[in-house]
Amino acid sequence: MDDKKFYITTAIAYTSQKPHIGNTYEIVLTDAIARSKRMQGYDVYFLTGSDEHGQKIEDCAKAAGITPKEYVDRISGEIRKIWDTMDTTYDQFIRTTDDYHEKTVQKIFKKLYDQGDIYKSEYSGLYCVPCESFFTESQLKDGCCPDCGRPVQETKEEAYFFKMSKYQDKLMKHIEEHPDFIVPESRKKEMVNNFLKPGLQDLCVSRTSFKWGIPVTFDDKHVIYVWIDALSNYITALGYDPDGNSGELYKKYWPANVHIIGKDILRFHTIYWPIILMALGEPLPKQVFGHPWLLFGADKMSKSKGNVIYADDLVRLFGVDAVRYYLLSNMPYGQDGNITYETFIAKYNAELANTLGNLVNRTVTMVSKYFDGEINEAKIENDLDADLKQTAEEAFASSVSLMDEYRTADALAKIISLCQRSNKYIDETAPWALAKDENELPRLKTVLSNLIEAIRIIGVALAPFMPSTSKAILEQINASDSDFASAKAFGTGKARKVGEAKALFARIDEGKMMERIQKEIVEPQMKEAAAKAAKEAPAETAEGVATLSSLITIDDFAKVELRVGEVLSCEKLKKSKKLLRLMVNDGQGKRQVLSGISQWYAPEDLIGKKIVLVANLKPAKLCGEESCGMILAADCPDDDVKVIFVDDSIPAGSKIR
Repeated sequence: MDDKKFYITTAIAYTSQKPHIGNTYEIVLTDAIARSKRMQGYDVYFLTGSDEHGQKIEDCAKAAGITPKEYVDRISGEIRKIWDTMDTTYDQFIRTTDDYHEKTVQKIFKKLYDQGDIYKSEYSGLYCVPCESFFTESQLKDGCCPDCGRPVQETKEEAYFFKMSKYQDKLMKHIEEHPDFIVPESRKKEMVNNFLKPGLQDLCVSRTSFKWGIPVTFDDKHVIYVWIDALSNYITALGYDPDGNSGELYKKYWPANVHIIGKDILRFHTIYWPIILMALGEPLPKQVFGHPWLLFGADKMSKSKGNVIYADDLVRLFGVDAVRYYLLSNMPYGQDGNITYETFIAKYNAELANTLGNLVNRTVTMVSKYFDGEINEAKIENDLDADLKQTAEEAFASSVSLMDEYRTADALAKIISLCQRSNKYIDETAPWALAKDENELPRLKTVLSNLIEAIRIIGVALAPFMPSTSKAILEQINASDSDFASAKAFGTGKARKVGEAKALFARIDEGKMMERIQKEIVEPQMKEAAAKAAKEAPAETAEGVATLSSLITIDDFAKVELRVGEVLSCEKLKKSKKLLRLMVNDGQGKRQVLSGISQWYAPEDLIGKKIVLVANLKPAKLCGEESCGMILAADCPDDDVKVIFVDDSIPAGSKIR
């Protein structure tokens, strides 16, 4: 039946670098949802892949000394290896360098152009390379990219544009008529209030400043920009053809049931993508879920801080299912989650080793000890048994229902609560005491039978989240044939012969593990970051303050033109918290210089002062403003900075030698 078809996708991972644990969260989340749907009887198609074009890729490949294709082949391979390591069950891994994808994207672009939705013009504005996004002055945050916080650069080039505004009202109507199109609700409000209501600008959909992209067939100076290229993967993977000859997968699975997307790229998937589909005359996805970020503590991950965590490192230390469990259980539905090695170890010990692992181990051990491993249902019951049964049935039903809303952390909390209730049941019934009285053996059999059944339901419920652990649990209690339907009701009455009790999760010594992590992961990261920083240290920082560089020759020094400048005016730059805008008399005229010293100097402290100016420095763009030169300043103790002033008697323009 059509209502049992379920098409689910991740965003395709960008191939600029190896994905960290925050990137990995998305594929694990999507896999858990896909597994849950399959166990409910859905015909699931699960798509993931890699996004492989753009200026950043071109730049990374150049820095690595290889071709862009060689570079993306390597990174895409790393992505797929990590996805496989995490035991994800995707049906297809698409690459945007795949020939069929590139050809279809070209046809999509041509169709949109032919019907008048795309036109040629010139772009002039501010561009963020890492985000591959253009912004207006008003969209910037402190003069920098509103998405990633990095500096933007002024760009002017010929480009093709998509008429976004043409479809704005239609998209707004769709969102109003389909209240669950964007979830959670907070993400929908953000998209509507911040982007749709203020009005959409036409979208740049081609570039000429780089070549690593899919060429426009009718204008080979241009390559198709990321938002038509990458976003189209969700339909090209299924064999979509804009000429009307789409393949069977497309006919079967489109529209997607849900796109699982990070909140930072939600705008592109809930505004640009639906509008592109509207223009093509194709149905919109039924839902887009914008998941939160996974942070290191309260910070974004950075190698310079030694806090970048990779999934393969965690797997080596703790195992696949433990990593899956942490990711899925520690991410709130609508708020950012966090990870540190310490919190990982604490959660591992408390919930996996002490609660889940201990429950299974001691129950199987008691069945083996008291009944030679064979157990069946007995009928010596009381209120404790009824409570356990009710808790088990409610926990399973709730976990499935919560997964249908993508509330993985809440779903797992229900399962762990059943583990806790089962452990409490052991303490309440005291099987070891019952075993001492032959007359209590029927009651003991009932208790252990109930525990085995509770564990069976736990094992089934864990399957979408921790597939290997689920299998190990069910094998230990000889219930490997259990499915979702069988777990809805407590008590099958089936006799079981349990297997050997094996520890699922051994407790971790936090001190020893942290020493290992420091030595194997943190210290190498910081050394790598320091070496990279030393290699790439610029003569000027992003905020216009001079930095110490390596030794130079007298010939190198002779290239630097130092002159006395007089500060005519000075003001804070509204776009930046750090920059001051100075108008300087260099003896030949006026020039604008930006300097990142607002923390140490008020504008009035500098007006009328004579300073040392690097006069022949190539102009640079800082937060969208041009800086023609640099003033010299000294780093002092206690994080202080002192501008180098000169005698007032020295005329502006005097050369310093």
